[in-house]
Amino acid sequence: MEVKVVKKRIVLVPVPAQGHVTPIMQLGKALDLKGFSITVVQTQNNRVSSSKDFSDFQFLTIPDSLPESDLKTLGPLKFMIKLNQTCEASFKQCLGQLLKEQSNAHDIACVVYDEYMYFSEAAAKEFQLPSVVFSTTNATAFVCRSVIAKVNAEKFSIDMKDPKIQDKVFPGLHPLRYKDLPTSAFGPLESTLKIYIETVNVRTSSAVIINSASCLERLSLARLQQELQVPVYPIGPLHIAASAPSSLLEEDRSCIEWLNKQKPSSVIYISLGSLALMETKDVLEMARGLSNSNQPFLWVIRPGSIPASEWTESLPEEFSKLVSERGYIVKWAPQMEVLKHPAVGGFWSHCGWNSTLESIGEGVPMICRPFTGDQRVNARYLESVWRIGVQLEGELEKRTVERAVKSLLVDEEGAEMRKRAIDLKEKLEASARSGGSSCSSLEYFVNSLKMKNSI
Repeated sequence: MEVKVVKKRIVLVPVPAQGHVTPIMQLGKALDLKGFSITVVQTQNNRVSSSKDFSDFQFLTIPDSLPESDLKTLGPLKFMIKLNQTCEASFKQCLGQLLKEQSNAHDIACVVYDEYMYFSEAAAKEFQLPSVVFSTTNATAFVCRSVIAKVNAEKFSIDMKDPKIQDKVFPGLHPLRYKDLPTSAFGPLESTLKIYIETVNVRTSSAVIINSASCLERLSLARLQQELQVPVYPIGPLHIAASAPSSLLEEDRSCIEWLNKQKPSSVIYISLGSLALMETKDVLEMARGLSNSNQPFLWVIRPGSIPASEWTESLPEEFSKLVSERGYIVKWAPQMEVLKHPAVGGFWSHCGWNSTLESIGEGVPMICRPFTGDQRVNARYLESVWRIGVQLEGELEKRTVERAVKSLLVDEEGAEMRKRAIDLKEKLEASARSGGSSCSSLEYFVNSLKMKNSI
């Protein structure tokens, strides 16, 4: 008689936002490949498609979580604070039901929750399940949040508004300046500090997983390990270890056909992520600078990203004229495929951590235009530490746009950045291979789960 082996189950709790869903689904895929069953617990406004890539995953919805309308009325920061208050009891109910369905309570190996879904820890603790924090930002941003959470809130608030201090390096966080710190564009500083105090508190969680690699952040990872007093597992880039498409937006693949007609390393790819907003004047300055650069460009303009406009219909006729000759506009692109394409020579990005890792992972240098939070940290590191990016600061102006594009795609400066980016790409690929630091870190994490569950 055949004995059915019951796989240990890992419960994943993602934040309902594209930049957070993508890496946690990749983590789920990596753990699935290691022999675990995966349950993804979603909120009502976080509908990850159970596509063929996740056909083995179980998807559950937390009852009574917040509707999407609350996100629009509250803004992302206050929404996350309220979501954590609302979901704690209903997630306990959800987890309790899942435990009843298991043949053995020990069949659940652990609950892995996004650092911004910290309500998950209380439920795991109540049911005596191990919990693990998953950071979708990098280690340096985590260190920054930890430092910010401990500062004098009143003094910090005054300093952040003082133009004389903006360009000064923040004590203990070199080369990050005050203006590079991961404060939010989505709410007051008080709300940022409130949520940071929660996200850096690991509580009873037994470990922290970070989608990063030691070749990028050795010092920050060491500092974090020392501060948190629990194991820190850098297992990234997860898109290399376990590619798993999880776009919440429909991708326009026609841009690949357009890229096929362009010369190698000639195209600047522009995508400012799933949250950033752009004023009409900035869109026009970008279009003028891009047109003047004489380089072809693939530009993602997300519906709703231009205030008071559904898409580009509110833009002046000048915009259409500027982009028609060398540009190709889409609402959303298959980013990994775009960055791999030989025609792409540079990436103009908001510098979200997923986009940053994906660009480095393909050896593509970047134009950095951060919008909020950890994007500022990433942009500073791209420019000043890894030296594979050009940061555009202050008001957007067509001449600075033109210069940045040419420096990346035409000038010797861009060629040097590309060499450094390719060197980092090779190091990242090595870290994700068998015997590499990230691959080994994932193995250590998996083995730690097996040891805990064998007791």
